[in-house]
Amino acid sequence: MKGIKNKIGWFFGLLAMMSGLWFFLIKEDQNDYLKLLVFSKTEGFRHSSIEDGQKMLQNIADQNRFELIFSEEAEVFNERVLADINVIVFLNTTGDILDEDQQLELQRFIQAGGGFVGIHSATDTEYKWPYYNQLVGAYFESHPEPAEATINVLNRDHLSTHHLSHNWVHTDEWYNYRAIHPDINVLMEVNEATYQGGKNGSNHPISWYRDFDGGRMWYTGLGHTEESYIEPFFIEHVWGGIQYAAGPMQRIDYRKSTIVPEENRFDIEILDENLNEPMELEVLPNGNVVFIQRHGEVMLYDGLTKQTNLLHKFEVCTDFEDGLLGVALDPQVEQNRQIYFFRSHPVDSMQIISSFTMNADYRSIDIKSEQILLNIPTQRLECCHSAGSLEFGPDQMLYIAVGDNTNPHASDGYSPIDDRSGREPWDARKSSANTDDLRGKILRIKVEKEGYSIPQGNLFPQDGSEGRPEIYVMGCRNPYRMAFDDHKGFLYWGDVGPDANESDVNRGPRGHDEINQARVAGNFGWPLFVGNNLAYNDYDWDTQKSGKIFDPLKPINDSQYNTGAKILPPAQPAFLWYSYDNSSEFPLLGNGGRTAMAGPTYYQDDYPDIESKFPKYYDGKLFIYEWMRGWMMSVTLDEEGNYVRMERFLSEKEFSNPTDMAFGPEGDLYVLEYGSAWFQQNPDARLVHLTYNRSNRKPIAKIETPLEYGKSPFRAALSAADSYDRDGDSLTYEWRLGDQIISTEKETSFTFDHPGIFTVSLGVKDEEGALGSSSIKLKVGNALPQLNIEINSNSSFYWDKSILSYQISVRDEEDGTLGAGITEDEVITTIDYLQEGLDRNLIAIGHGALKQLSLGKSLIQSSDCSSCHQEKKKSIGPSFYAISKKYQMDSVAKKYLVEKIQNGGAGVWGEVAMAAHPALADSDAGSMVDYILSLGRQDIVNNLPTYGKYTFQEHMKKESQGVYVFTASYTDKGGEMIGPLTQQQTLILRKPIISAVNFDDGLRTQSMNVEAGTVPGLDEALALVIGEAGSYYVYEDIDFKGISAVNVTILQHPQYMNGGILELRMDSLGGAIIQSLNIEQGLLDVGPSNLKFDVSEFEEMHDLYMLFKSEETKPICAVTDIAFLR
Repeated sequence: MKGIKNKIGWFFGLLAMMSGLWFFLIKEDQNDYLKLLVFSKTEGFRHSSIEDGQKMLQNIADQNRFELIFSEEAEVFNERVLADINVIVFLNTTGDILDEDQQLELQRFIQAGGGFVGIHSATDTEYKWPYYNQLVGAYFESHPEPAEATINVLNRDHLSTHHLSHNWVHTDEWYNYRAIHPDINVLMEVNEATYQGGKNGSNHPISWYRDFDGGRMWYTGLGHTEESYIEPFFIEHVWGGIQYAAGPMQRIDYRKSTIVPEENRFDIEILDENLNEPMELEVLPNGNVVFIQRHGEVMLYDGLTKQTNLLHKFEVCTDFEDGLLGVALDPQVEQNRQIYFFRSHPVDSMQIISSFTMNADYRSIDIKSEQILLNIPTQRLECCHSAGSLEFGPDQMLYIAVGDNTNPHASDGYSPIDDRSGREPWDARKSSANTDDLRGKILRIKVEKEGYSIPQGNLFPQDGSEGRPEIYVMGCRNPYRMAFDDHKGFLYWGDVGPDANESDVNRGPRGHDEINQARVAGNFGWPLFVGNNLAYNDYDWDTQKSGKIFDPLKPINDSQYNTGAKILPPAQPAFLWYSYDNSSEFPLLGNGGRTAMAGPTYYQDDYPDIESKFPKYYDGKLFIYEWMRGWMMSVTLDEEGNYVRMERFLSEKEFSNPTDMAFGPEGDLYVLEYGSAWFQQNPDARLVHLTYNRSNRKPIAKIETPLEYGKSPFRAALSAADSYDRDGDSLTYEWRLGDQIISTEKETSFTFDHPGIFTVSLGVKDEEGALGSSSIKLKVGNALPQLNIEINSNSSFYWDKSILSYQISVRDEEDGTLGAGITEDEVITTIDYLQEGLDRNLIAIGHGALKQLSLGKSLIQSSDCSSCHQEKKKSIGPSFYAISKKYQMDSVAKKYLVEKIQNGGAGVWGEVAMAAHPALADSDAGSMVDYILSLGRQDIVNNLPTYGKYTFQEHMKKESQGVYVFTASYTDKGGEMIGPLTQQQTLILRKPIISAVNFDDGLRTQSMNVEAGTVPGLDEALALVIGEAGSYYVYEDIDFKGISAVNVTILQHPQYMNGGILELRMDSLGGAIIQSLNIEQGLLDVGPSNLKFDVSEFEEMHDLYMLFKSEETKPICAVTDIAFLR
């Protein structure tokens, strides 16, 4: 009986297909356009039915008289090819098959009105690209063996289902899905009661469609078997899907404003570089840019002269993260010329918010015009978190972001809530969760002619009865950068989160950074909550025992250092949040270090009709960026401001620690880049200008030179070989030194005979006369020092009590070499152990502190101090060591001693008067005091010798698996007209056990974090990766020197895993095979097992590939970690 029903079904299916063909042929308008790209590239499992699908589609095209092209080359994803296509078919694609440029082109194709058809394993594709998940509608999760099942047809009015009955019996491989998009329109469901292995329940979609992002998508989960592609019902199903995806049967239109722009239409110009810790910027009404640097400099970039000049230098404290931190222009700056600064008092423990008046052309600041608005007391006994961002909102109010001023380094990366006696700097409840404290907050005030007033709408009443009335947002940790949606009035900020790498059932969640959105005033939870209101445990620091988790609906602050309300406002969840690992909620954010930043929201109509302003596509989009990871994102929001999706902005450009960004008065974007190294001047610290080019694209001028520093005479080799024209035009070249043309060749050289800083510019012109330019500053009079760390062992790992023999070599053309002109004391050498969950920033501070102390020591040695004081012996005056001991616990000692050095006096240590030094700047006197006070400290970072041996045992004391950071630096003595230059090298050595989830790349990767307590007997969190058939994981840049074997720890459960091949290779999928091991089902018990791979024949740096192979559908095994054995 079943056979008869199937024959009848085939018969009616054939009739339905013929009727559809006849309808297509008798249409009056024969000009309907249809052209398909059938794409079947695979990077994972390859279906044997692909060729059958291609034949089916070719037959449909022949019968219906349209053109199609077949390709497995991703290079077809470019506008030149896709402009003639209006439907793209992903036919059983698998894996990550498109690079970022090609992903962008598929997105642009959809936005131009293109159609997308996905067949079967199109959902087993592009797992790392969130836009594709929204496009295809779901991701593959798993499947049972192919079987016959009943399909319930829910919508029989669609072109792809009108020929089907309500129930269709079909044999196929039935995918289970995850990440199913809620907006898909389901056409058909598979009835899980009619086969074995379904996981989606009573609503198991198997085909769906929807309009999406300007185009249309249609998907069918059928099509695994070769037989499907000759079944009439299936053929008509796919043909109907193609017709739906084609929509109006027209060519797509790349002129639409809803299409993401080509990245190469953005011109990026470096306005200035080699900056010294730039912090924030503002674009003046005349288009010039004012920006600040942490050490107190207010800089002005002049767009006409293309030069940067110093407007003013504030004396500021730069301990820890303090300094000149924020700048803002008054909303009425064209009338009142007011500029505002957030800076750290050079001596007193406080932050100062004040305003100044600029002159009429914004080229100078009247320092005497200062009006101090607010002083915010802080503690300077311990690091960290100053924040310091300033912004005026669309409501004309001044918003002030203040960090929690709390040491995070004694709480294992979890919540710092230690309120034991003497531990106030380690308790963020004194600040962030304190309604009577301004730290850990975003403040909102109305600037008046004198002082400020409290506007309505803040978190607490204006009379201060329930908390400080200045507070708009509380519960912040380090709100480093903030910005506004000027149309909606929403405040956005990035909050830099804590450092725990894993969640702990007794302590709380792992660390997360946050992008927050405040539509109204609120409490955003820190230090009781992080991320989307993930709650920490209360903790008894004396007994080391955890209490209950905090309640976000009724947070309680019972710290002894809390001077405000005990019951706090309900905690608000973050808008976006992410940890060190890949984010399941926001996968595009990637993994690695974290420093979240919030940028502006763009509205095109806010700017004049100028060609260079950003395109309409970005209208209403929020820009966010990452200081550590170097990316920028544009975030699409709905009308209410809710998150829709995000996408990379300028994905090919990796910004060098972007620290601020702002749109200029012409709709162009300015970006400050901090540079690659902490707490120092960086060659890649830059002011960058981004504009959009709607017409002929100007050529890209690129200057290459092997050296940018050198002593005089200095011969500079200059090359324009990397310059190019985006439209393919030939180029002409012009090199200039000032107004002097020095060459018209592609490559040239020039000799500078005397010291100075010289700007060499390159102009390249295309055939239409469009000019691209670039410039470089060459510093003549001081060569960059050369420094190298040489070690005799593995450069990736350390082992218990293993010994590292090292030697540092330094060479400077002016100063000499180590031991011959350069003393060992001048080379700062540190090896620090960084516990898992601690901030590497702390080590940078420690190393930087040594450099600062070295400066203080040099200032003392070059002064007259030694005539009265010695380091450890009493002279006419007390020893520096005695002074340090006397004032060690005095919080105001630095201020007092700075004044003592400058003003002199007697009476403390005897009657001999100390000479005054009134010409000594606060910053220099402060460096001298820092050095003196350091002599009595037990915890000061020790400078190591430049050669010797180091035993790795610090980690054994702490029973943790952190990293050792080996850093060496040398700052030379400066040269003629050129200041000191620093060279630094850092090596990071880790425990020789890598958690499997810390992979760098892979295909069909699945990682899991099983929290402690969620499984009986699991006392610690367990991280693992799943070895799916056809998946692989890559661990990059591993030094195999001295490594004899790799030990892979696996888990296998016979009920859920079938076994298969686990194979290790070197450097690529086709690289040298280390070994292939067969894991048999049932051979291993549920517990962990170790597989050993011999790698003794390999040396030097390699990428390690871990591949999983099987013909079965279940995973082979899970992997928890990889150990490297000596």
